Amino acid sequence: MDGILISLFSAVESGTIYALMALGVYLSFRILDFPDLTVDGSFVTGGAVAAISIVNGVPPVLATFYAAIAGFLAGVVTGILNTKGKINPLLSGILMMIALYSINLRIMDKPNVALLNEPTMFNQIEGFWASLGIDNFLNSIFTMAGADRVPGTWAILIIMVIITLIIKFITDYFLKTEVGLALRATGDNEKMIRSFSANTDILTIVGLGISNALVALSGAFIAQYGGFSDVNMGIGMIVIGLASVIIGEALFGTKTIARTTLAVIGGAIAYRIVLTFALKFKFLETGDAKLITALIVIVALVTPKIIATQKEAKRKRRKRAMLASGEGANNA
Repeated sequence: MDGILISLFSAVESGTIYALMALGVYLSFRILDFPDLTVDGSFVTGGAVAAISIVNGVPPVLATFYAAIAGFLAGVVTGILNTKGKINPLLSGILMMIALYSINLRIMDKPNVALLNEPTMFNQIEGFWASLGIDNFLNSIFTMAGADRVPGTWAILIIMVIITLIIKFITDYFLKTEVGLALRATGDNEKMIRSFSANTDILTIVGLGISNALVALSGAFIAQYGGFSDVNMGIGMIVIGLASVIIGEALFGTKTIARTTLAVIGGAIAYRIVLTFALKFKFLETGDAKLITALIVIVALVTPKIIATQKEAKRKRRKRAMLASGEGANNA
């Protein structure tokens, strides 16, 4: 049970960080209806900029802000390639993703940058958090419940939950503003919103910029959380982001924007929990994480359709039964 508690805690902790990346993917894929593969590159860009900035003496908070700006610029370039260069959306993202691989190597000047001996946001938070005594209080609850092993600190989880929720509420508010509504309309029907004299090119560029800023922000947090930034840490991020969005929508629904963004965060956490416990099976290895991700996405995509098909078949059977009983009554 202690091992399950620690694994669950770690999954939720990392899930809240990856939720920012999932929110970025949600903005591009669901709001803008833009298949943006820049994510695999901009995630690393965020980690690279944050890591190299911290190594060079930049305060961690400012380094994290720089990472978000770098991600925004990457998304803007993708948007320009698509809107001004008239390049296919999918190809625009692929081209930027490939370019970012070399750019990220240039930023770090080597394949990876270690942060183990450097001050990070989480180190600073933990130092302040320890003086509050909150860890002792929370861990005592689990100790009284019979747990022998408890989390070392709750600082990262609680702070990341607060940061993620703040960004979620800002996103909700933004999508309800005039610009946000125009952004949503651009994804739903670009020709219609253009007929109202809206500049859909600018909206697409800004939307992709914000999306990749969130992705890069997540990458910056992950680099500080893991203690390093690596040029290959972004491989498969787009699939993970999509998995989080799809799982969240399937589990929590999409009736309103506020509910959907909360669902995306829940989906990111649920994905990390499923992945963590799936890797506990003896026949699975860490290298199977991408395979497990693909299977999770397949299940999340197929299951709702199967359920909908069964409901439709059940509805038709019920309708036929009502018609048959009505005919029988008329004959009598």
